Amino acid sequence: MRAEARVVAEADGRGGTRLAVLRGESPLLLRQTGPRSGTATVHLVGGAAGPLRGDELRLDITVGPGAALDMLSVAAQLALPGRAAPASRMTVTASVADGGVLRWMPEPLIAAAGSDHIVETRVTVEAGGTVLWRDDLVCGRHGEDSGDVHTDVIIGYAGTTVYRHELTAGPRAPGWSGAAVLGEGRAVGTIVVAGPGVSATAGVMGADAAVMPLAGPAYLVTAVGADSRRVKDALDPYCSRALVAA
Repeated sequence: MRAEARVVAEADGRGGTRLAVLRGESPLLLRQTGPRSGTATVHLVGGAAGPLRGDELRLDITVGPGAALDMLSVAAQLALPGRAAPASRMTVTASVADGGVLRWMPEPLIAAAGSDHIVETRVTVEAGGTVLWRDDLVCGRHGEDSGDVHTDVIIGYAGTTVYRHELTAGPRAPGWSGAAVLGEGRAVGTIVVAGPGVSATAGVMGADAAVMPLAGPAYLVTAVGADSRRVKDALDPYCSRALVAA
């Protein structure tokens, strides 16, 4: 299956945000569920099972000057094995203009046993723009082994790469059987925040979570846990503060 979805958020000239483009194909269906205090809110709705092996999915997000967009999902994305085929792939691109705000806060990606999935993310933020980008991964459903998953994330701010990270998990990951990738963790989550005046002090939050300043006006929060609940408990407060500050 091949599917594409696109969102374009623009300032409406009255202190709010309008969606100039909101288009999707199953399983990447998009539904506007806002606005909230000048911010447009869009939920990603899974219109079909998957991604399955062989699927090629793409989501493009554009936030214009003065616009604010929250991107969420109604449920976790479940990568499934499907037929014998190449790895499924999800490509997400986002651009945020000067004065624009994008908060990406979907539910976790779950790599079910037997799946083979690749996620490629590219985020570009102009100087004066703001982004909060959250990614959560759960390695396998309850009581099952993880599928194979590879994530590749690059976030740039004002022409400089502030964050680049790749993670490979699952049976084919080097060292996976020895727990060298995530230790004893079955879930991992990250939040990257970048924008004017953004800063954070490095610190450890419990045994498996930390805050790390990045180059430029940006910081990273990362957490590893035995299950998604522990990661959620560590990361949710940062998303809540970002929504209150909107």
